Amino acid sequence: MSRVRQEARERFRAACHTTSEDEVMATTKAPAPPAGSRRWAALPFIGLAQLMIVLDGTVVNIALPSLQRDLQISDGDRQWIITAYTLAFGSLLLLGGRIADYTGRKRAFLIALLGFAGASALGGAAADFEMLLAARALQGGFGALLGPAALSLLAVTFTEPKDRAKAFGIWGAISAAGGAIGLLAGGALTDYLDWRWCLYINIPIAVIAAVGGFAILTESRHPGPARFDFLGVLPVTAGLVAIVYATGRAGSDGWGSAKVIGLLAAGAVLLAAFTLVESRVPQPLLPLRVIADRTRGGAYLAVGLAVIGMFGAFLFLTYFMQVVKGYSPIRTGTAFLPMAAAVLLSAGGLTTRLLPRVPPRALIVPGMLVSSAGMLWMLTLEPGTPYAAGVLVAELLLGFGAGMIMPASLDYATHGVDPGDSGIASASVNTAQQIGGSIGTALLNTIATAATADYLVSHASHGPSPAVAKQALVEGFGAAGAWSAGILAAGALIVAVLMNTPCPEHHPVPEDKTVPENQPAPEDQAVLEDQAVLEDQAAPEDQAAPEDQPVLEDQTVLENQPDAEEAGAPDLPPGTPAHSV
Repeated sequence: MSRVRQEARERFRAACHTTSEDEVMATTKAPAPPAGSRRWAALPFIGLAQLMIVLDGTVVNIALPSLQRDLQISDGDRQWIITAYTLAFGSLLLLGGRIADYTGRKRAFLIALLGFAGASALGGAAADFEMLLAARALQGGFGALLGPAALSLLAVTFTEPKDRAKAFGIWGAISAAGGAIGLLAGGALTDYLDWRWCLYINIPIAVIAAVGGFAILTESRHPGPARFDFLGVLPVTAGLVAIVYATGRAGSDGWGSAKVIGLLAAGAVLLAAFTLVESRVPQPLLPLRVIADRTRGGAYLAVGLAVIGMFGAFLFLTYFMQVVKGYSPIRTGTAFLPMAAAVLLSAGGLTTRLLPRVPPRALIVPGMLVSSAGMLWMLTLEPGTPYAAGVLVAELLLGFGAGMIMPASLDYATHGVDPGDSGIASASVNTAQQIGGSIGTALLNTIATAATADYLVSHASHGPSPAVAKQALVEGFGAAGAWSAGILAAGALIVAVLMNTPCPEHHPVPEDKTVPENQPAPEDQAVLEDQAVLEDQAAPEDQAAPEDQPVLEDQTVLENQPDAEEAGAPDLPPGTPAHSV
């Protein structure tokens, strides 16, 4: 048999065989699993966990007066109901993030949910101050595991820019609006049921999130064996405890007290030692590459500064409405709903649409400036200012700004990080939020208290009166609002310079049209109905140039011709084009 004819016949048969396989694959390929719908089905349960954490940060505040009377807690000890939670939560976040990375984020998520629910049940059933204090510390500890696990699950579940923008928009709205919802829930539960329900409310939320998470979430973890950096755990935990505790004491002892200064100095030294340890150990608790990135560093800074405005607004507007205006707890909580609505509108209607298309600072910087304007509006408050002209305007500005800041910052807090480090990156942004909230609240409260005291001293000649006392409080709130506005404006400038990340890049992937790397691009190659067949073929070594290659019909003719030996055709030299026979 002629070798050329044999080669042509083999090429034809190979082409027919390949076409058959491709056609079968095209007609019998099973539909892809509904990964997108599964991801979106997981989001409500991850969001419920975050809502529970945020709610717990404010829902108990409304119940403090009631539980203080019920358990006969002194004025000096009542702060520990809040401090016990923030100390455990803030100091264990980094460790919780690494535990989630190494042991499995889904497993950590479920364990933390059940632990948080159990601690809430213990607190709701507390018979004395000590039992409630232990329950609050346990809540903080399990919250430090739950927060990073939930955020890292969100980061590894949503990876496409468009879906990621929507998911983090919802997450950011929950983070920003949850505080206002907590105030409303706390007021309603305290007025209509009992303060204990401010803790019991966590149980059904945790159970629903755990059941849904168990059924839908996919496990992910850091590759390789678990290696915990115990040399780094000790200094960072002790350092964060010292800083959080110092800021809690600053409100009563003053920032100039020896205890507060000593604790802050000790915390700074311990954190410096932690940084030194992390730069030397082979498996660090917090790889310095996570926080050294300009994008993630800017995101952590934006979150830390944004919560100063949010926490300051919750604190001072709550006091303004309850003490100055005489609102009930439930009315105060209801009055915060426009802020939650502004957050949802900004995050869902604006930020999620722009996040995949614009650089992050194009959202974060304007958001910080709008929030700064909201804090400045507190300077216009007077004891007789109507709600619509005072509190409502400040809430709308703060909510709209927060809806721009939080989704973009939380999205880029895990931007470009190795999937194995997503837990510790999530813990870092949670730490920035907690430390920023603790320091900001203590600092602004000190400023407000000092301004109130100065006003009372300057108006002492008028004698004590309720009107003077209310005006003094308003002066303090205005001074704290002005400082908060300045901090947010300065933060906007820093983020504008630091966070130089460009617009997200989109790389569309062609559908089943991959071309082998070495395949030549023939100009005159015959066109077949199935283009993928020609793209998948590679020319044999002795095959003629593309321009001489026959079309499929010529190959069919060759297939039907007799062998060269039977027809008496002369043998052709190697490399002769088949159609010259």
